[in-house]
Amino acid sequence: MLVAALLVLDASLTFENVWPTPAVHWGGALSVELAVCVLGLAIVSRWSRPPSRAAIAWLSAIWTLLVIGHYAEVTAPALYGRDINLYWDLRFIPDVAAMVTKVASWWLIVLSVSGAVLTLGLLYALLRLAWRCIAASMADDRQRHALIALSVAAVAWFIVRPPKAEVPGEVTVQAFASPVVRTYARQVRFVAEAIAGSRALPDSPPMTSDLSRVQGADVYLVFVESYGAISFDRPALARPIAASRARLDAAIRETGRQVVSAFVESPTFGGSSWLAHISLLSGIEVRDPDTNAKLMTAQRDTLAKAFGRRGFRTVGLMPGLRQSWPEGVFYGFNEIYGAERLDYSGPEFGWFALPDQYSLARFDALEEARGSAGERFIFFPTISTHFPFRPTPPYQPDWPRMLTSHPYDGPDIVRAYARQPDWTNFGPGYVEAMTYDFDMLAGYLKRHADRDLVMIVLGDHQPPAAVSGEHASWDVPVHVIASRAAVLDRLLSAGFTTGLTSARHPIGRMHQLLPMLLDAFGDKAASPPA
Repeated sequence: MLVAALLVLDASLTFENVWPTPAVHWGGALSVELAVCVLGLAIVSRWSRPPSRAAIAWLSAIWTLLVIGHYAEVTAPALYGRDINLYWDLRFIPDVAAMVTKVASWWLIVLSVSGAVLTLGLLYALLRLAWRCIAASMADDRQRHALIALSVAAVAWFIVRPPKAEVPGEVTVQAFASPVVRTYARQVRFVAEAIAGSRALPDSPPMTSDLSRVQGADVYLVFVESYGAISFDRPALARPIAASRARLDAAIRETGRQVVSAFVESPTFGGSSWLAHISLLSGIEVRDPDTNAKLMTAQRDTLAKAFGRRGFRTVGLMPGLRQSWPEGVFYGFNEIYGAERLDYSGPEFGWFALPDQYSLARFDALEEARGSAGERFIFFPTISTHFPFRPTPPYQPDWPRMLTSHPYDGPDIVRAYARQPDWTNFGPGYVEAMTYDFDMLAGYLKRHADRDLVMIVLGDHQPPAAVSGEHASWDVPVHVIASRAAVLDRLLSAGFTTGLTSARHPIGRMHQLLPMLLDAFGDKAASPPA
């Protein structure tokens, strides 16, 4: 029973997420908090008296809070695509609750709340039983001495070999899990730094471009999920992708446009797309959740705000968005199209259900219905190339059909669903997903051959290490498609090259791309617009 109690308490603070679900599993890591607590109980029992029932109850309650904090820390990135930030997130709980009450029936809400309360009650009871078992063992000298020896050894091992910070794209096996008290300390630091201000952050780059070279055009910023340099570097991936890339190149030329390309270094690898998004849109390098959280609490200029000041209507086309998105306020979008507004009812593909082609088709239809006029800046992070890449939507040449209740023929759906993720080889699925998005972009350009648009297409990060392999770079491609020679010429002078293939060295980091784009889009204004 003592061994079982130790295992329960250890697993309760060291479990890992089963990505991307709310489920968890235990990987066998150790908890230094458990070692410290057991050592403290042993010392108290040796020199004073065994802990009372009230003390065990308080310890179990504190341990329950630690379990909740650890669950939030490991689950939030899988469910929401970012780390939890209580300072930022708690203020939106009333909005989330209001949204839930609107879409869920009362009995489901009652059942969910009751289930949550029951789960917490059972968790507390289990933890209390485990701590009572350990406290009881302290009366036995042999067991107490064994626990002291094990605890001291564990603490010493932790001091010598503490857990290292996880590196995106790398899978590391560590003896100890990161202490949960560090999670709560980090949240306290967020609050303190937010109250004190974000003085540690670098200054925002000047965004005074008059955007004169893109006036009258629609400017698209398309972040293609997992579009990394590996699609050029690895022959096994580059060769099968080349055909769809050639079709995109042909569509660019057929519609009277040109393209220039380069590589930039992403601030993230294999995931955490939002770090790439905020780095480019703010012009400040954001490589970790702490910097992201601090920046979100500050009043900073962004690319969307810069376009808004020049009369552009700024839109966030966010098909993967299924919850409140406070970041939209920071970025300064006039309008946000999330999954609910896009209202997809066709066959679901991947974790996010919506095919990228549908998102663009539906966006056009909604904008046409509202009678949108004037220039627009559209931020569109794609989702169809998200890990694990399959099943991949079929490309539908008949774009209007995407908006019907039957966007695909039956055989196309059967073939797509037959290709489920191969968890031992993700390469073929990655090729299919990238091919789909290239064909989708080519089709969109042809569909709007007469539209004056400037389209920036770039990757947010390399695909996970399961695709990229070991020691892959953090570089991602960036392409700028336009019919405006003045824009492309400025980018060529900044290091871009003509065509969809670029010299294989980055011209800078992701956040350094923002000043290049602003310089290409216009001249520095003498004074900001009123």
